[in-house]
Amino acid sequence: MSLMNREDTLLVIIDCQTKLMPAIKDNDEIEETVVKLTKGAKVLDLPVIVTQQYTKGLGPTVDSLNEILGEYEPVEKTSFSACGAPEFVEAIKAAGKKNILMTGVETHICVEQTTLDLLEAGYNVYLIEDCVGSRKKHDKKIACQRMAAAGAVVTTYEAALYEILRGAKEEGFKAISAIIK
Repeated sequence: MSLMNREDTLLVIIDCQTKLMPAIKDNDEIEETVVKLTKGAKVLDLPVIVTQQYTKGLGPTVDSLNEILGEYEPVEKTSFSACGAPEFVEAIKAAGKKNILMTGVETHICVEQTTLDLLEAGYNVYLIEDCVGSRKKHDKKIACQRMAAAGAVVTTYEAALYEILRGAKEEGFKAISAIIK
């Protein structure tokens, strides 16, 4: 698998919803890192796809992400894998990127099933470990191990942003550095 770059990478945010996030272990830290990664993705001009699991029951995406994302249309789903929603598959194909930064909740359910489906479809999935969460620490740990064994690259939001950025003289370096601090 090659290094990530601006031209071939997109960000997927799975189900960071108002009624689900409070139940997630270390939810404040996870939300904070997803927000930072999303801000970085905006600086780097990466496409962002957001899913919502049964919005009627789990609520909309959290406000902190909505503020950064501005106007967007989340992909509504009821399947655990986002790939079960035709709109998600269409959005991924339309973006035309091969590298996917995977974030969201819950790690062992929707994130894992989406990751496994994307890997099977031939995408390079970068699991952003500090941007995923589950209600139980053990579920997150085992899911991360399973996804890594299946071929996902496990990394962190900071490592991903700097890898895509490539160097201190690149456009966006100061903005990315300010986000990470």
